[in-house]
Amino acid sequence: MKLSLNQATVKRASVPEVVGACARHGVEGVGLWREPVAGYGLARTADLVRSAGLTVSSLCRGGFFTGHDQRLDDNRRAIDEAAALGARCLVLVPGGLPDRDLPAARGRVASALSVLAPYAESAGVRLAIEPMHPVFCADRGVVSTLAQALELAAPHAPGVVGVVVDALHVWWDPALEASVAAAAPRIASYQVCDWVTPLPADVLLGRGLPGDGHVDLVGLTGLVAAAGYDGFVEVEVFNEEVWARPVDEVAADLVRRHATGWEPVVDGGHDRLPVSP
Repeated sequence: MKLSLNQATVKRASVPEVVGACARHGVEGVGLWREPVAGYGLARTADLVRSAGLTVSSLCRGGFFTGHDQRLDDNRRAIDEAAALGARCLVLVPGGLPDRDLPAARGRVASALSVLAPYAESAGVRLAIEPMHPVFCADRGVVSTLAQALELAAPHAPGVVGVVVDALHVWWDPALEASVAAAAPRIASYQVCDWVTPLPADVLLGRGLPGDGHVDLVGLTGLVAAAGYDGFVEVEVFNEEVWARPVDEVAADLVRRHATGWEPVVDGGHDRLPVSP
């Protein structure tokens, strides 16, 4: 799989800095986020990426469907932006709980997809539902497993509505092997990072660079490849220490790690898994 650098991994870098680092280090894909793209300019970003010879592996993010307004207009704008960038997919974060009615929240995700899928198809954009680790169910992701995401995608053509396999969110799932195999025609994005412990106070920032934590990324990558996915492997890390590093240093580090197939990083003969107290 070709390597892609998700913009969130180098959050403090500008759009030109991210694109430039990818070009300098031979990273062929870039995952973009809507807010910095809007700040730099949608058309300028599209031209910059195109002139650098990069592919936009994903655009983050649409979704957040679980409020009573379902944010349909904003999601249509996100689809238009993904089309303008030539993004492989638009990542959809389902949304959290506006109240205590979890089944109703999940139902709003399904109803929003029924409205947006035809619009996305007409724009030539593939939607990608991202199941999220259960720890995020209340605030951002009422879809917790790959199987649930596939059930939501099922009424729509695989080329219109797919799913995201994000290592952080799915690695724990006892049904992971069967679910990845079932997702074969719908895997629109494969994102990697690592689960590190002890977790920080803000769990969202508990992502490590691939190879630094507890996830069997070698095994997961094998499952995704066996399912027939041959797109980009996109590194998406939320981590304050990583954000503090120069963007070129991070890009070079990821190229080295990708070359090993995400084997665990070792230091002095011992892997770097942090020990919980």
